Amino acid sequence: MKNLFLLCAISLLFMSCFEVERHCADFKTGEFEFNYVVDGINKTGRFIRTDSLNIDYYEGKIDSSSVRWINDCEFILKKLNPKTNAERDAIHMKILTTNGTSSYTFEYKLAAKKPNKPQRSEKGIAYRIN
Repeated sequence: MKNLFLLCAISLLFMSCFEVERHCADFKTGEFEFNYVVDGINKTGRFIRTDSLNIDYYEGKIDSSSVRWINDCEFILKKLNPKTNAERDAIHMKILTTNGTSSYTFEYKLAAKKPNKPQRSEKGIAYRIN
């Protein structure tokens, strides 16, 4: 019984030491692609990010947003020329994990929670193409 307890304690100790790889600074700038689904159809989007600007290319359209970094792994996107009230809402982006310098997993949601609406977040993977 004593050995079983010791084995469980050591296993728990090793599991708590595991850290997710996050080299977010490697992904502050560059050209990236990501996949998304619209009406059951898989599509690919592309974006170029500089220190202060994010340029999206999707479905033949170009859209630009300002980038304000909170820390190495989180930033706020705000559309430069919003056409609707929904586009005026800032987006909070968070890099969750990185895979070397080739890709990262991210999560995004509205930067400010809307009253009486649940906060919804989505995840995706961005792949470096340049």
